[in-house]
Parts: sequence; structure tokens; C-alpha cells
Amino acid sequence: MEKKSYDILVIGAGPSGLSCAIEAKKKGFSCVVLDKGSLTDAIRRFPINMTFFSTPELLEIGNVPFVSSGFRPTRFEALRYYQSIAKFFELSVKSGEQVISIEKKSASFHVQTNRDTYIAQNVVIATGYFDNPNPYEVPGANLPKVLRYYSEPFEYVGREVAIVGGKNSAVEIALDLFRNGAKVTLIHRGAKLTEGVKYWVLPDIENRIKAGEIKALFETQVEEIHGHSLVLSGKGAGEIPNDVVFVMIGYRPDNGLLMNAGVQIDASSLAPLHNPETMETTIQGLFVAGSIAAGKFNNKIFIENGRAHGKLIIDAIEKAR
Repeated sequence: MEKKSYDILVIGAGPSGLSCAIEAKKKGFSCVVLDKGSLTDAIRRFPINMTFFSTPELLEIGNVPFVSSGFRPTRFEALRYYQSIAKFFELSVKSGEQVISIEKKSASFHVQTNRDTYIAQNVVIATGYFDNPNPYEVPGANLPKVLRYYSEPFEYVGREVAIVGGKNSAVEIALDLFRNGAKVTLIHRGAKLTEGVKYWVLPDIENRIKAGEIKALFETQVEEIHGHSLVLSGKGAGEIPNDVVFVMIGYRPDNGLLMNAGVQIDASSLAPLHNPETMETTIQGLFVAGSIAAGKFNNKIFIENGRAHGKLIIDAIEKAR
């Protein structure tokens, strides 16, 4: 296969990866962005009717205004915005190209994908975490009815649906399913919903629980998952009917590429060791951008602050030129 050479290769076409490519283009660097899925693939796989917590200006990249029809943008609007950004800046984005390995040879990196081989002077890993759900080690968790992602409610009308978790995603899924005819049970190991649930959503879920329209079992855990039931322990101990389980307990980054490239990983946080002023890892010329830099504490880095990593990285590369 033909080898292709770039100043900067970015892995991950989410907002943080795109911001790196934009800054690289502004500085005159040759740059390519690779993603095993589509452009902003994680946002594409968000629930279809999702509305962002942030206002549009906090999601902007490249100093290009994000125009939304409402106070808070929708998933659809965000997808269209980031697609238009890639087109506006004429970014080289290769979708459906999965990186298999990164190897540093002398002063450059050799990046092998499922399709090609690339050579780059610098590599930025901006792969996020949405592909890697937190472990859920419960007997029966491998059954087909146990789902880690949610798109829309209509398949579950009239069915017994359990949602495990107490954060925003669990709450919003519970409300969406309830409003579209599912029989919803929310199961959470905490004594109440997790702090940080969106303030305009919290009264809604609390009222639905109070009215008995959504059943909430707090201080309760799933012990076993069977074909048509769940066995629970804690305050809600017992066996309840069940057709589908959404396990919404978060995600963590996959550090496989980083570790294979020789980057040191903090054992407690699972975060790659890096300089927060440049985002450069322990391997010279290899950078991280976006939520992957925070390890399992991915609630510390969102689009709103991860989008700033691009400028830090490209400024550091230009300075070392």
C-alpha cells in the first residue's frame, strides 16, 4: 500500500479532533483526520431527540457561529453544524478508517489502519470514550435484551423496561420511554438521583416518580438478569418482570492505542500522563485531545473545554518546529 505523509495525523473526528485539524490548517500544516465511524460519530449515536445541556456558543469550533433554533441545540443541529465546519475548512476527514497501531520510528510515527499506512510527524489521539461502556458484571448482562445505548422509544411501547443508573442519560431515557408508552422502572444504587441532573429535567422526573407513572427503586441493585425478569437486592429486593434493560452507568476511554504506543497511563485515573499546557504525552510528538485526556473522570472534559485543546496542541507543534 502507498504510504501517505502528513505533518499532523488526528485520530477521532469529534469536535476536539476537528478543532485540532482546523488549527493545523490555519497554521499551514498538512493534516488528516481518521475515524473508524463517521464524522462526530458519538453525537450521531446519541438519542435521536436529545437536547444539549450547553448553549450553542459553547459548542462552537473554529470561531464559526453555531446557529440554533432554540436556546439549547439539538443533536440534529449539532451534527449539521460540525459537518458544515468540516466542509467550510475543507478538512481531510477519512471515515470508516480504524487505526490499528501507532509506532514511532526515528522522528516520525507510522500509523497503520484497516485500509492504509500513514507517516506523520505528530499524532493527536482524540478518540473520546463513547465506544467503551463501563463494565457491568452481573449474571445475564450478556443477554441480547441488555443495551448500553439508546436511540428512540418506539420499539418499547407497552413493554417492561428497566433503566439502571441515576444520571442525566438514565433520567432522560426514562422520561422519553414513559411518554411513548413503555412501562418504566428506574433502578439506582444511590438514595436519590445523582446531583447534576439537568435542572429543567429534575422536576419532571420527580413528578413522574411521585405520581407513580415511573417506578423508581433507590438503594437497589440488579443481582441477576433473566429472559423475562430481574432479580434485585437492596431496598427494592425481589424479582420484577422485565423485557429490556438499559444500563446507563457511563463510559470510559479505551487506552489501547496509547499504551501500545508506549504512553504512560495513570493507574488510578486511567488518564494518559500529559502536559496540560501542551497536551503532549510522555511520547514526544504524541498528543491527546478531548475527554480521553481525563481517563475515567470524563465528566471533567466536555466539548465546551475539550475544543480548546486544538490550539494548545498546534501552538506547541509550531513552537517545536
